[in-house]
Amino acid sequence: QLQFVESGGGLVQPGGSLRLSCAASGFSLQNYHIGWFRQAPGKEREGVSCISSWSSGYYADSVKGRFTISRDNAKNTVYLQMNSLKPEDTAVYYCARMNSGGSCTRVKGDNVLSSWGQGTQVTVSS
Repeated sequence: QLQFVESGGGLVQPGGSLRLSCAASGFSLQNYHIGWFRQAPGKEREGVSCISSWSSGYYADSVKGRFTISRDNAKNTVYLQMNSLKPEDTAVYYCARMNSGGSCTRVKGDNVLSSWGQGTQVTVSS
């Protein structure tokens, strides 16, 4: 069964940084496209970033130049480095297996192939 555990969130001031981790259990995520998503109160879940099975990174326009996605196959973990954080980045962040490379390049998760976990809370506030 596909299972991910998100961690690394917290409270940070505007302009600060956080690194989120998405750890996989029971399988190797090296063979999958893995996306990061976020959902703020009162808003729909939106795609943030995706790393393809060939390790290319893709980003939503709102985070380009600030966020970097990467993977460490030895640790079976995908990371999201978030710099220059803004209050509008405040949300619960989730990771999931994407259904296709095309969805990964477009950072669209309408039909992800894993269940949504608990996510990790990111709060950007002064």
